[in-house]
Amino acid sequence: MVSLFFDAGLEVSSFEEGREITVTLAEPLAIGAKITADILVEDGNRNTLNVLVPFRARNDRMPDLLINEIRTEGASVNDSAKAKVEFVEFIAKSSGNLGALRFFLAGNSFTEPVYEFPPTEVEAGEYIVLHLRTPSPDCVDETGTNIALSGGPESSPSARDFWVPGSNKLIHKDDILYLLDQDDKILDAVLLSTGTGASWGKTALSNAAQFSADQGAWFPRGGEENIPGTYILSPFDAVYSANTTNTRTICRDDTQAKSGSSAYWYIAGNSSATPGTVNSTKKFVSP
Repeated sequence: MVSLFFDAGLEVSSFEEGREITVTLAEPLAIGAKITADILVEDGNRNTLNVLVPFRARNDRMPDLLINEIRTEGASVNDSAKAKVEFVEFIAKSSGNLGALRFFLAGNSFTEPVYEFPPTEVEAGEYIVLHLRTPSPDCVDETGTNIALSGGPESSPSARDFWVPGSNKLIHKDDILYLLDQDDKILDAVLLSTGTGASWGKTALSNAAQFSADQGAWFPRGGEENIPGTYILSPFDAVYSANTTNTRTICRDDTQAKSGSSAYWYIAGNSSATPGTVNSTKKFVSP
């Protein structure tokens, strides 16, 4: 190895070369910090190769999170004063740090996260709202102690707001949402479908459904006694999402401690979206 540098001003205290390079840093890494290693290597013929390796510092303090409310349909998204942006709300069941936690929407991509959380300390009981578009410049991630810092439509002064960059629609009524830690363990997942058939319309949804089943993050309808890895989830097992609108969100029954089946979810009534606060108990009744 010719040289090794890290961004963010990190200093290397020592390193050992071999088939693997062991590096000791002068100071501990911040939990979940995003870091890039710039490595230059050279072989016996003086051929060189420069490699940039991005990674996240280890986070062993991820909180226990539950997905709590979902808006799949936006409204007036190009008008920052009136916009109702699609969002996913989480509730922290324990304290910890969000750094390096990844959020996926399988309908968008099974392999690439929609959002990767920056290092942020949270307390048990906190609400966290991930807005799935950024409609205005005052939409900023609240990573510090001031949880009323962000502007933007429906930002909550009593919850932590985070914003996915860009203006494209990312979530759909047929979708699978899940949170992954650094070991690819699902912290929570929710399956959504407008149908009740036996198969998914997209391979990514089928793969994500099986991934959720194998980890015991979602169970068949009426079947929480099932053993993870022994069943196949279909759209029939998902939360029926056809009746959602920009004011009728998909809500977890937050009087319950669980999340992993459709039995714990319902569609809220008209004008009952509650990003950043306790879910409305008003339920949509199909005509």
